[in-house]
Amino acid sequence: MEQFLLFFESMTSIQKLMVVFTFLGLNWIIELVIPLVEHGYNKWKHARVNLFFLTTTLIINALFGLATVGVFYWIDANHFGLLQWINLPVWAELVIGVLLLDLIAQYVAHYMLHRVSWMWKFHLVHHSDTHVDVTTGTRHHPGDYVVREVFALAAIIIGGIPLAYYAVYRILSIVFTYYEHANVKLPEGLDKALSYIFISPNMHKFHHHYERPWTDSNFGNIFSFWDRIFGTLVWDDTSKIRYGVDVLEDKYDEDIMYQLKVPFDKSIKTDY
Repeated sequence: MEQFLLFFESMTSIQKLMVVFTFLGLNWIIELVIPLVEHGYNKWKHARVNLFFLTTTLIINALFGLATVGVFYWIDANHFGLLQWINLPVWAELVIGVLLLDLIAQYVAHYMLHRVSWMWKFHLVHHSDTHVDVTTGTRHHPGDYVVREVFALAAIIIGGIPLAYYAVYRILSIVFTYYEHANVKLPEGLDKALSYIFISPNMHKFHHHYERPWTDSNFGNIFSFWDRIFGTLVWDDTSKIRYGVDVLEDKYDEDIMYQLKVPFDKSIKTDY
């Protein structure tokens, strides 16, 4: 177990980038073979827009990474946080750490991005994609991603989470983000079975429907039971899904400058 954790803790930036592009590439290929929806779009043009936002995400991630290292040292030096106050087998602490991070840094952060007006304006950019595929998982306005990173820092401090556990969580988060956004058609029974514990591709697609209440549902990233526990789960027929968001015009979904300005455009009205 120690060697397993050491591997993740010592991963270089290049290795992490390889994970990102490996899982992007694998899901890209799979969705070409078994697509859920025949988008009939220019896949490469669509990808360029979303990969632009991946670039801004990587920059923000690097900057927060510097701050996060200091937080890990502080937690270790002061023995602060839940995992610093208990003594369990390493595997059990790792599971608790991943659960806490998924709850706070993903479910709670995502819920707040939908419920707080100024946060929702940033998050609209993610929902404005009218052709949801694996690259949509990289589509986050810089302001949206900063919010997510702040919640991740809060989760680390509350949980007293060591760097190695956090590294495992980040890799799992990447894997699940790309697989659940991928435009893939799994056998309905398999997708449904997966959804009892994990976020499945179909489950997340309802979240990308263009209007409420589906837009405000299925907030999880790795584990689906948060949505079941807190009553935010939706399941229906995927053929009813229309991608995009009802407060933005579909024709601007691949206009990068327009998307960057969305959070600051006072003419875009929301209920939050």
